[in-house]
Amino acid sequence: MDTANLVWGMLFGAIGSGYLIYGVRQRALVPALVGVLLGLFTWFVDSAWLTVVMGVGLMAVPYFVRF
Repeated sequence: MDTANLVWGMLFGAIGSGYLIYGVRQRALVPALVGVLLGLFTWFVDSAWLTVVMGVGLMAVPYFVRF
């Protein structure tokens, strides 16, 4: 694990916690699940570029998927 992956993981973890708090307070399932996934996926991805691509993709999910 390199420094770039740690920094991206910390950034996406912070954004994920914001999504999670928003989802819980608004009782919205999709943002809450995306928040959990943003916090957890960085533990399993070793590439910094893949971390960025997956993080941006996950951040866009609540915009396109609404329940």
